[in-house]
Amino acid sequence: MDVTALSTIGRLGATAQSAPVAPSAPASGAGASFTDVLGQIISAGVETIQGGEAAAIQGLSAAAPPFKVVEAVMAAQRTLQEGLSLRDKVVSGYQEIARMAI
Repeated sequence: MDVTALSTIGRLGATAQSAPVAPSAPASGAGASFTDVLGQIISAGVETIQGGEAAAIQGLSAAAPPFKVVEAVMAAQRTLQEGLSLRDKVVSGYQEIARMAI
């Protein structure tokens, strides 16, 4: 998960609350599918983690300032924790469905 994507979603929610919009007729195929959005978020998360790894390597060779290395590694850690949290929620939801009586 990308922190930027989540903060963007948060800002969209704040904008929606502050500016009421009249409902419109639904357009067929106008929005992105769930799969596309999820794929974009996962790709951004992978890029963040790879950026953290690259910054750590640059930090070891003294090619990057320490604060940049720390920022990149902390961003990668947050992304990893968000991914693990999402995985835990999906597993929990699956277990709840599996326990349902038929």
